[in-house]
Amino acid sequence: MAPARHVRSRDGFERDRRSVRGRQLRRATVAVTAVAALVLALSGCVTTISDPPAPFLPPPAGATPDYQLGGAYAPADGVGIVGRDRSDDPAEGLYSICYVNGFQTQPGELDTWPDDLVLQSGGEPLFDPDWPDEALLDTSTDDRRERIAEIVGPWIEGCAESGFEAVEFDNLDSYTRSDGALTLDENLALAALLVDVAHDSGLAAGQKNAAEDAPLLRERAGFDFAVVEECSVYQECGAFTDVYGDAVIDIEYSDELPRSFAEMCADDEAPGSMVLRDRDLVTPGHEEYVFETCS
Repeated sequence: MAPARHVRSRDGFERDRRSVRGRQLRRATVAVTAVAALVLALSGCVTTISDPPAPFLPPPAGATPDYQLGGAYAPADGVGIVGRDRSDDPAEGLYSICYVNGFQTQPGELDTWPDDLVLQSGGEPLFDPDWPDEALLDTSTDDRRERIAEIVGPWIEGCAESGFEAVEFDNLDSYTRSDGALTLDENLALAALLVDVAHDSGLAAGQKNAAEDAPLLRERAGFDFAVVEECSVYQECGAFTDVYGDAVIDIEYSDELPRSFAEMCADDEAPGSMVLRDRDLVTPGHEEYVFETCS
């Protein structure tokens, strides 16, 4: 099932990461130098103290999750982890994960992206066949990756400012839907840039799906945990737990169950954090709402 991979040297990833971080550090250095000069002029001496990066923590192992991308609502008793869209507030008092679509456009937001950052096919944006209102972002060059990170970076920082503890990046595997225009290596390079922003903002960074790429995503991009969909249905939970251990959150969907959810929870490879939700992730009170957890 895994597509052919085109892997560049690790030096390429480090250049990508340093290019964005280098500009940030240069701006910070200029600002600190200017302030220091002013203080020296006024007092004749100065002591400069640099703030360390904010600490970040992975999700609590084995905590019951809820996945609320279809709309925020009060979590049920016993829930310890909540995933919500970046446009919503985090769940008060619970470990909250902020959803960011880092590799495709969000529905209705295509016009907000520069044309050259959207992957083109035949002069038109290339859309995800399963999500036809999401166009793929073009991760094929250093410059484009930097510019994508400059747009997505403030979203990540906004998650931290809102009070989220972590962020998950969706569509890491967009290269598999690019008709060969993108590679795993290029998406890994962008992922590394986004993870750096998350860590600098005090957020743990979560891999979303992409079972076959988990080892490389952990090693080269620096992800801390995984948020996965239907790993039990597709019998690939072990691909994530082998890499992230207890730091795996699995969402199964009620419309595609080959066996009972209780049986899935009892699997030897089942992650400690699992939830059964309806496919559209609707809110309580809707006739299609489903929420079930492992006992």
